[in-house]
Amino acid sequence: MTAGNPARPVIPEGEYTLSYTRSPGPGGQNVNKVSSACELRFFVATTVLLDEDGKRRLRALAGRRLTQNDEIVLEAHRHRSQEANRRDAIMRLEELIIAARHVPKARKPTRPSRGARVRRLEGKRQRKDVKRLRSRPPID
Repeated sequence: MTAGNPARPVIPEGEYTLSYTRSPGPGGQNVNKVSSACELRFFVATTVLLDEDGKRRLRALAGRRLTQNDEIVLEAHRHRSQEANRRDAIMRLEELIIAARHVPKARKPTRPSRGARVRRLEGKRQRKDVKRLRSRPPID
C-alpha cells in the first residue's frame, strides 16, 4: 500500500482480513513451528475502491479465487517470513484492483472493404479450381 503512487490503490484496512497458517513452502524446521503463510480475504461487494462495473470486472478477474460469499481469497506462501507473505498478498490484491479499474475499449464493428471482399472471393475461386483439377475426370 503505497500512498505516493496514484496508480497503486490504497486499500482500507477494513475491506480485507488477514489470517496466518503454516506454510507449505520453504523454511526448513521453522516451517513446522511458525505460521508464515498469509491468507487474505477481500470483500468485493462492500469495497469503495470500485464502481459496480469495476466490481463485475474484478469478480471475472478473480476466477476461482472468488467464493460464494463474494470474497476474494488470496494465499501467499512464497516467502519464509510472515511479513513478506503479507506484503505479497496485498500487492497481488492491488494488482487485481488496478486491472479491474481498467475499462476495456468498446469494439466498433466494421465491414470489410470492397477490395477485401473481391480478394476473398477470388481466393475461393482459385481454391475451387485447384480442387476441381485434382478430382478424377468424368467418365464419358
